[in-house]
Amino acid sequence: MSASTETVENTKAKPKWLRTLNVRESGLIIALIGIVILFQILTGGRLLVPDNIASLIQQNAYVMILAIGMMLVIIAGHIDLSVGSTVAMIGGVFGVATMSWHMNWVLAIILCLFVGLAVGAWQGFWVAYVGIPAFIVTLASMMIFRGFAQLLVGQTISGFSPSFIQIGNGAVPNVLGFTNTPAIGYLEGITLLLGIAAIVSFILSQLRARRLRRAHELEVSPAGMFWARIIFVSLIIAFFTFLLANSTGGFPIILGIVGVLVLLFAWVLGQTPFGRNIYAVGGNYKAAALSGVNAKAVTFNVFLIAGVLASIAGIVVTSRAGAAVANAGQGYELDAIAACFIGGAAVTGGVGKISGAMIGALIMGVLNIGLSILAVDPAWQQAIKGIVLLGAVAFDLVNKKRAA
Repeated sequence: MSASTETVENTKAKPKWLRTLNVRESGLIIALIGIVILFQILTGGRLLVPDNIASLIQQNAYVMILAIGMMLVIIAGHIDLSVGSTVAMIGGVFGVATMSWHMNWVLAIILCLFVGLAVGAWQGFWVAYVGIPAFIVTLASMMIFRGFAQLLVGQTISGFSPSFIQIGNGAVPNVLGFTNTPAIGYLEGITLLLGIAAIVSFILSQLRARRLRRAHELEVSPAGMFWARIIFVSLIIAFFTFLLANSTGGFPIILGIVGVLVLLFAWVLGQTPFGRNIYAVGGNYKAAALSGVNAKAVTFNVFLIAGVLASIAGIVVTSRAGAAVANAGQGYELDAIAACFIGGAAVTGGVGKISGAMIGALIMGVLNIGLSILAVDPAWQQAIKGIVLLGAVAFDLVNKKRAA
């Protein structure tokens, strides 16, 4: 009996629930819950205080946004070391446009998005069409954009419009008022509505995916396991909806922005030819090119998207800080890369999901806020996050070797 035949027979011998179980994704969710429980105990219950949850989202939104772009780049088989410097440069562009040129802040945001597009085009050209490795191109860009940031922001630029500052610090206006349930008290209406919408959307998407798998005669998980997963995830969404509805502001504006970006790029990767081409190029560049994929155009467009997302992160960071600072974004590229690899991206490319990047970003965010609440020295915080990253990648490699 050949090795391949034996592998197939062993796979078929496994229970159906085990064959359809996504071990990596399930392990990530369990790890996130475990870290949350650990810090909830260590902080004496302060981690899951409603206002801390809102702060967790607002303080770590930049990681989530950068991780989306970074995940696309990593799936395509590259890396981007310039995103932190891009964030700082975008802050400088916004500061100069609004305070020196007296530009309306909405127009300044549009200008920043075009600058992000130019950043992506610059890097995509050198990587895709000249053939310089992305590591070298983005390392050079990291130094170039940091220099531009320091030229633009000689001194901290502040005094921005309160409306702009609300993007990173404010909440969606509560036009629906509050619900008053005697057992749990007052809950903010907009947050409740959005939470219910998120649960309904999740259930419908899962049912659609299951129906499509059956239509293509692919194996689906047992009904009991399928509904258990839906109930479990829905309860998690409901729990965090409850916490946010109890927070001082309610539903953070930045969470809405991140949510739209996550849905958009999860759809791009999972449902469009462009998304499939990104996986193909990252999995095997030469094979993808020989099969008719315009590999250079795919690579160029991935960097284009990453540049725009970095500019959005720069806008969010500037809004959150209420000022443009030359040294903003220090180490942000490391947080984004760590979130992607913790979230299941493969070092060699061709593997990764936006949902995994978000779970990785949340793990990084919980570590950040949990260690801050415990007043852990920043040096130790960096060391702990490094250990978590190394452990996540090692865990992934061990699982792949077992699967092989």
